[in-house]
This record gives sequence, C-alpha cells and structure tokens, in this order.
Amino acid sequence: MDLAFLALADPVRRSIIARLSRGPATVNDLAEPFEISKQAVSKHIQVLEQAQLVTRSREAQRRPVHLNPARLEALTAWIDQYRLVREEQFRSLDAVLGSSAGQAAPKAKETK
Repeated sequence: MDLAFLALADPVRRSIIARLSRGPATVNDLAEPFEISKQAVSKHIQVLEQAQLVTRSREAQRRPVHLNPARLEALTAWIDQYRLVREEQFRSLDAVLGSSAGQAAPKAKETK
C-alpha cells in the first residue's frame, strides 16, 4: 500500500493513471502532454510498475502500458473502510448537534 500511495503522490503519475483509465498507451502516447523527456516518463512508469498500479505487455515492437484495476480497487477498498467509519461518526455528531439545537432554541412568544 505504501508504494502505491507514494506513487500516486506525484501529479505526473496521477495524470498517467488518469490517461490509462481510458485504455492502454505507449510511453510515447503517455509522454505527449508533458513537457518532460520520454526517459522521465519511463521512470514514472517504473515507479507505477513497482507499486503494481500498471503493467506492460509486448505487442510486436510496441510495449503498451496497462492500468492494473485490481490494485486500484484494493486501494479504494482500503480508503472506503475508513471513509465509512468517519461518515457514521459525522452522522452521529449531526444527530447530537441537531437534538441539542432543538432543545436550546427558545420558543418565540406570540405578541398581540
């Protein structure tokens, strides 16, 4: 998990993941929107590979990079378990604050 979150801490790598969510791409395709060298993009891809967020395959002379959706799902599941706990705590807090506000609000007297 730590390697995956460290890999996702970089905006270039997050952009690469976003691009790969639309389908496999070559290093040249991935490097196109960035003002960095193809070698730098390759290093970013290596970091993503080490974190098991992407894989590479060989198709003749091409080596497309593929997103590893199972790894992203594992990260999402880990995050969701904490998100759900926090949401329940906030709902409980809202209920307590709502009942306190209802008790503390003075009733307006009618004037004639």
